[in-house]
Amino acid sequence: MSFNIEKNKILMSANLEDMKLVYRVLHKHITENLELMDSMFLENLQSALQEKAQEEGIDIGHHSSWDLWLGNESPVPCEERIKKRKQF
Repeated sequence: MSFNIEKNKILMSANLEDMKLVYRVLHKHITENLELMDSMFLENLQSALQEKAQEEGIDIGHHSSWDLWLGNESPVPCEERIKKRKQF
């Protein structure tokens, strides 16, 4: 992983496994930090990971496949997710 600082920007280069880890941790705590939902960092990270997953043949619309690809060891099926979904 490396960081380059240029004026008001920090350019980051990271390996895929580190990016997946950061995404999993941020996503796990998103309800505790709702401002993450509007964060361009999280949005861009998710988009980059989804693009990579699709390149590898992962159906990102299938949450269990997406979760497994991200490294979540026990993904929750969509039917269970919906039951536990909170309104914000």
